[in-house]
Amino acid sequence: MELDLNVLTVASTRTAIEQRQVTATSLAESFYKKIDAEDKQVNAYLSLSKDRALAQAARIDALADKGEALPPLAGVPIAIKDVMVTQGLRTTAGSKILEKFIPPYDCTAVARLEAAGAVIIGKTNCDEFAMGSSNENSAYGPVRNPRDLTRVPGGSSGGSAAVVAAGTAVASLGSDTGGSIRQPAAFCGVVGLMPTYGRVSRYGLIAFASSLDHIGPFTKSVSDSALVLQHIAGRDPLDSTSADVPVPDYVAEIGTPVKGLRIGVPKEYFAEGLDSEIRSAVDASIQNLAAAGCEVVPISLPHTKYAIPTYYVIATAEASSNLARYDGVRYGHRSNNVRTLSEMYRRSRDEGFGSEVKRRIMLGTYVLSAGYYDAYYLKAQRVRTLLTQDFENAFQQVDAIITPTTPTPAFKLGEKSDDPVAMYLADIYTVTADLVGIPGISVPCGNSKEGLPIGLQILAKHFDESTMFRLAHAVEHSLAAKA
Repeated sequence: MELDLNVLTVASTRTAIEQRQVTATSLAESFYKKIDAEDKQVNAYLSLSKDRALAQAARIDALADKGEALPPLAGVPIAIKDVMVTQGLRTTAGSKILEKFIPPYDCTAVARLEAAGAVIIGKTNCDEFAMGSSNENSAYGPVRNPRDLTRVPGGSSGGSAAVVAAGTAVASLGSDTGGSIRQPAAFCGVVGLMPTYGRVSRYGLIAFASSLDHIGPFTKSVSDSALVLQHIAGRDPLDSTSADVPVPDYVAEIGTPVKGLRIGVPKEYFAEGLDSEIRSAVDASIQNLAAAGCEVVPISLPHTKYAIPTYYVIATAEASSNLARYDGVRYGHRSNNVRTLSEMYRRSRDEGFGSEVKRRIMLGTYVLSAGYYDAYYLKAQRVRTLLTQDFENAFQQVDAIITPTTPTPAFKLGEKSDDPVAMYLADIYTVTADLVGIPGISVPCGNSKEGLPIGLQILAKHFDESTMFRLAHAVEHSLAAKA
């Protein structure tokens, strides 16, 4: 039976393999053929893991042949953002400095996917060290948006969003430090989930900003997102920041009616700078939720205007510290023909890092330096506390918060490359959730007149992904009903 790879979901893939409509091996081979035929124009994959994928697929097929119960993600082809280490498979973080790095171990989230039966088919392109909002900062060339090849897919997890949108993977993993899952999900028209900080282990995630980094999935549907999170979430003794909080059965709870839920609509996220078509699409979804029995509550998050500067102080400070390890000594690129240790450090880092990473290292070093620490870094941490208090106050009134995911649809390749501030403002609606540590999801809620996807963002209380999924599923259902 020939399956349409473009519409396969996590659930339908497993069902097809379980019912022997297709073998896991033939399905993996079909995806590799599709990647070979289509990915050159999108540039979403940096490495493929064919031997590893086919070995896993063979294990799944052996179980199916014996009539044994299949694991929950059996045979599902999943791609991994190239900031998560994979044993024996090149991991570059989109940077020349790690061009030849072969990790000796697996990221916990990847290991958990494979333990649940998933087939890891390759590593996806991303902004270098996850620093960017357009996927134009990769040392290996930009990713193009499958919905419009002249536009960016969003960043930094642009490759992971693009492979799901293009149908060259059924699902993928990305990382989100300031919007890097939700923003590309909105631009590419897929579902992108950032769980609560600590919900998913960061062990094996190449660090950008350790207090802000999250791992989460890209999928075609909200129920798929819930299913993937179910299997990567939970306490990990290898990550001291992973939370020892029970993981609910997200899939079982997802269809629970949303009637009676209070949804907050913050005025600061619907102000100047928001594209009118995005406002209309998000407003329409809010009205659909109201029709389903939700109570819409106007709220205020008064410190929102400080989120971007606060984020770029804290994130760059942590990045400058985390990236100090790339010195040409232990692993990574090492410059040749140098005479002194200091010259080796300087040239290795200069040759290995791209311009955006250098910019952020310099910013971070500056805000942490003597004489400026109190004025910038300490003040930013205090504002972070104020932002957290804004959300704590809001969640006393409401069960979840709904906003646009992005201020505009996907922009043209090169459009913002020479204006870092304009690029940073592309994350204006997403950075606050990272600073506060709450979960967020972007779900498609329509298209612009040009046919570009529009994303709606739902934010929930710490570790309350269940409510978020219920609302996202309701948004998805109302959109499907209109189609």
